[in-house]
Amino acid sequence: MISANHVTKRYGKLVANSDISLQVMPGELCVLLGPNGAGKSTLIKSICGLLRFDGRIEIGGHENHTTDAKRLLGYVPEMPALYPMLTVWEHLAFIARAYNLGDDWTARAEGMLDRFELMDKRDSLGKQLSKGMQQKLSLTIALLPQPKALILDEPLIGLDPHAIRALKDLLNELKAQQCALMMSTHMIESVEDNWDATHIMMGGRLARTVRRDELSTDESLEDVFFQITEGDVNHA
Repeated sequence: MISANHVTKRYGKLVANSDISLQVMPGELCVLLGPNGAGKSTLIKSICGLLRFDGRIEIGGHENHTTDAKRLLGYVPEMPALYPMLTVWEHLAFIARAYNLGDDWTARAEGMLDRFELMDKRDSLGKQLSKGMQQKLSLTIALLPQPKALILDEPLIGLDPHAIRALKDLLNELKAQQCALMMSTHMIESVEDNWDATHIMMGGRLARTVRRDELSTDESLEDVFFQITEGDVNHA
């Protein structure tokens, strides 16, 4: 569903992403791990069509800058980008019109607002929301068009424990619905239970790709991460 082939992104002489190729299949949760500056957010923004790059990226077989590709893709940025003078409900109504969702979106929107404990904020302006509430609204906005692929850049930052649990449950439901999921996170423990493939990035490159079924019974994703990034499998 998500396919990146030989993607390279340069900022002048700085190579932020170097010849990266990966795929995320329907029903699969792909995790991007790496230290700060490894190139995770740059790759995500390239996939979402927000940056120019060398190489080719496709969403559902469509080149990622096309309207067909954008209709299939949901994106939750690390820093929520809301309209300060629109209410929570007006944000959702705007997305419904932009994606031509018809008249059946309201019940779905209300269900998601209830799930993320935002129903009492539906008339609040974007600028009045806390960071955590903004993040939950960003999730709701991305999910409202029912995308076939969803990309989340550090989605757990700012969320309270209830919202983190709600998001984890939602990711499992989306996997069961064959949505392709890509998630960047520093919180390795948050994905230990449901990841399928992990790409560990270092210096703008893919240092290692590991699938869950490749790990031995006494090896964790955290072990692999620290082995690659610090050379210490016993890192606490």
